[in-house]
Amino acid sequence: MKPKIIILMHYMELGGAEISLIGLLGALDPAKVDVDLFVYSHQGPLMKFIPGWVNLLPEIKAYSMLERPLRDVIRSGEARVAAGRIVARFQHGAYARRRGPVDTVDDSIYQYIGSCLAPMLPAINPKQEYDLCISFLIPHNYGLKNVRARKRIAWIHSDYSTVHVNARKELPVWGAYDYIASISSDVSASFLKTFPSLKDRIVEIENILSPGFVRNRSNEFSVESEMSGEIKMLSIGRFCYAKNFENIPLIASALVKNGCRNFKWYIVGYGDSKLILDNISALGMENHVIILGKKENPYPYIKACDIYVQPSRYEGKSVTVREAQMLGKPVVVTAYPTAPSQIRHGVDGVIVPLDNEGCARGLARFISDEPLRNRIAGNLGNLDFGNEAEVNKIYNLLGL
Repeated sequence: MKPKIIILMHYMELGGAEISLIGLLGALDPAKVDVDLFVYSHQGPLMKFIPGWVNLLPEIKAYSMLERPLRDVIRSGEARVAAGRIVARFQHGAYARRRGPVDTVDDSIYQYIGSCLAPMLPAINPKQEYDLCISFLIPHNYGLKNVRARKRIAWIHSDYSTVHVNARKELPVWGAYDYIASISSDVSASFLKTFPSLKDRIVEIENILSPGFVRNRSNEFSVESEMSGEIKMLSIGRFCYAKNFENIPLIASALVKNGCRNFKWYIVGYGDSKLILDNISALGMENHVIILGKKENPYPYIKACDIYVQPSRYEGKSVTVREAQMLGKPVVVTAYPTAPSQIRHGVDGVIVPLDNEGCARGLARFISDEPLRNRIAGNLGNLDFGNEAEVNKIYNLLGL
């Protein structure tokens, strides 16, 4: 009998965790394991890339409402889910008032949601006991409380030095898992500063990405009509605080003031773009910063760019940076805390200061240094992007 795994995921939208999950599913061997995938809400363009051999479990209505607008939840008749979310919001509000302001992004709400909702949600495939349950995104309460499994592993995708959590409330959940999968050594270190007692649970498993998937999709169509310019820079991601896209027009303006004018900086992504657009207009950067919007397939855009730029305030380990490297693109990342765990400066990319002026100076030097860009591109062509070692770590947990 092959070991049986269940993987829990919120949805299959265009995000780094979702891309990483597609890579994991593609790397697992159906001759070695059986896999059930439970996606809370069957939505997102990556649904169609779930391998055919993976058993996609039916959607359960209550789970599909976990992140829908509250009015939709009430209209759907899922009163218990709505009530649980309201209670979680109230409890978190009380906690936030007692705690006071924090100087990092507040992610503590997710644990309140998980704690309130897990007890009232139905069991997931209750007749099956799994050899391994993989909870791929926080909150990890559902994989703990709503699945029968002999072993459990919870994934970390965030840099815990950049987010605030209620460690006292989260510790019992993380601590109940047999293993905790961290995507890099820096992510492990930041997590253990918050949860030092969990050191023995950490298993480092890097994002499992498929070079073939990325390269094949990069050839699906041409983007010449959308991207032009002597130097084409590209950034991809959700328009949110972590990605720092609202500062791209300010960095571009500093580049122009420093005499670098032969570039266009394209942004592929989605979310509230008002602040980015306001900054483009205020600084007169319309000819240099272009928002392309949400793209179901971003890879032809990566293929067409000259430099991929990740200007983030923080990352766990950027999936799009790795994908750009797979396509041989010189990469520039800002000096967020985990950047050194992903980029070897001057070898497979460069790291520039996070502040706008410092970032602009670093970018200007990189744009003008064509030999360095070519050397990095050549180095990327010699890298092995295989995933066998990372997949083997999962097999090892199963005793294979």
